[in-house]
Amino acid sequence: MEKKSRILVVDDNDSVRQLLQKMLEKLGYVVETASDGFEALSKLVFDIDLILLDILMPGMDGFAVVKEIRTQAEYKDIPIIMVTGLSSREDRIRAVEVGANDFISKPIDMTEIKVRTTSLLKMKNAQDDLKRHHKELERIVQRRTLALRESMQNVVTAQRMLQNAHMETIHRLVVAAEFKDTGTASHIKRMSHFSAMLATLINLSPNEVEMILHASPLHDIGKIGTPEEILLKPGKLNKPEWNLMQQHPVMGSQILTGSSSPLLQTGEIIAISHHEKWNGTGYPFGFQKEDIPLNGRICAIADVFDALTSIRPYKKAYSNDRALKIMEKGAGYHFDPQLFTLFTDNMKQVEDIQQRYAAAA
Repeated sequence: MEKKSRILVVDDNDSVRQLLQKMLEKLGYVVETASDGFEALSKLVFDIDLILLDILMPGMDGFAVVKEIRTQAEYKDIPIIMVTGLSSREDRIRAVEVGANDFISKPIDMTEIKVRTTSLLKMKNAQDDLKRHHKELERIVQRRTLALRESMQNVVTAQRMLQNAHMETIHRLVVAAEFKDTGTASHIKRMSHFSAMLATLINLSPNEVEMILHASPLHDIGKIGTPEEILLKPGKLNKPEWNLMQQHPVMGSQILTGSSSPLLQTGEIIAISHHEKWNGTGYPFGFQKEDIPLNGRICAIADVFDALTSIRPYKKAYSNDRALKIMEKGAGYHFDPQLFTLFTDNMKQVEDIQQRYAAAA
């Protein structure tokens, strides 16, 4: 059943109100009436579709009523017809300025009432349809936005889980490679943070620093293929044993090669190059100076320093001062001299990292 339009008639004259009410009901409308502006404003809650409003009323005239209605967001679009005996140009201009839509002059004509109310109610119905359409569109957009947010969150969660699984796999691979070496967990944490510290000091990008932090623990992954009796031998290695030990960078590179992961690609570079020396006497290729990948030069300093300051099967832990004195002899032939200077100039950061990861050593 089609909803009937509801019209509010506002006039302080009883006979005028009754006349308008009869006319409008005859036209098929539902009619509410009010004898002054205050009562009119209180009846706006009755889902009013159109207002017929007298101008000359005591207390609150028609201009004031229109102005008040137009300030209320929920009612500002209700069409208003001023019913008046006033005919001056100034009164009509003022009515338009405060927000009236049309005029009907007294005495009231049935045909004029029908034409003007029909026209404005069509406009009101069109506006209401448009509002309903907009609200429905807003609901659709909200639902789709919510679904999109949930979908995006699921993707982000999946990516984080994948990244966490990726990092855990790398960590477990490192642990497997160093399983028989006591103190390994703390060693890889310290040397990786030493490496990240150096990377930060030479102004590598945050992404590159993060990459070195997580890839540097893979430096000795090739030790998986090194016999246990060589890794844990308390004394000096003989020539054949040393030859076998020198193969672990190549093995590490072979384990990591061919990966599409930037992290494992960085790990491969570090694994193959962290035993190269600045003067070209390192292994496995004898690269020298800047031919040695930067990541390898960084990790060489971090790895040797932590090895010297940690307990090993063949030695006791050295103090930082003694370790630096030993390494100073290698600056310029073993280590990149500029990187080594940066390292020694920032021993406070080095000591902070040592303290942070000393408990598990």
